[in-house]
Amino acid sequence: MADEVSLLDYWPSMFGMRTKMALAEKGVAYEYVETDPWVKTPLLIEMNPIHKKIPVLIHKGKPICESLIQLEYIDEVWSGTYPMLPSDPYQKAQARFWADFIDKKFYDPSWKVWGTKGEDQVAAKKELLEHFKTLETELGDKTYYGGEVFGFVDIALMGYYSWFKAMEKFGEFSIETEFPKLNEWTKRCLKRESVVKAIADSDKIIEYAYALRKKFGAE
Repeated sequence: MADEVSLLDYWPSMFGMRTKMALAEKGVAYEYVETDPWVKTPLLIEMNPIHKKIPVLIHKGKPICESLIQLEYIDEVWSGTYPMLPSDPYQKAQARFWADFIDKKFYDPSWKVWGTKGEDQVAAKKELLEHFKTLETELGDKTYYGGEVFGFVDIALMGYYSWFKAMEKFGEFSIETEFPKLNEWTKRCLKRESVVKAIADSDKIIEYAYALRKKFGAE
């Protein structure tokens, strides 16, 4: 029920987009609470006192923090519909590995390519393209990262999709040209209602990126 589930989130957050996709795939109704991460609201501080970051999933008054942990929680609590993680232990471990790779390796250069300038931006672009290549190689000829089923790793990476256009613009590269298999994968993912409803408008993300560039002194 919506009164049992709420999500503290901010519209451009790639991490919140993941959680929204997962909730949609499970058919879970929830209350959306727009929460600017630059403004530490009393509710945000109460629900995530350690990191004070969004998104925060609240279920029956209890907070669950960190988007990948939220995905696993959602998958376990609403286990009767659309499993996002495979049941096989090895395949599940692999899914967790690649989701962790996205957050630990991909995240940093993915924002530095639009949020910095000069040598820092050049280095970020080089690293980002290497990680895009790694992710495309792992995808290979599969329909989705887990095979034929849209799942955990797909959601983890598609959370970043709204930011791809900003990465391309400021990094001066083309995903369609340089990573065609990854580009086709995004098209398949975009056929899912859960994805379309969760993602933010890419042009608005670029406007937001410009504002952040000024904030970070990159303009």
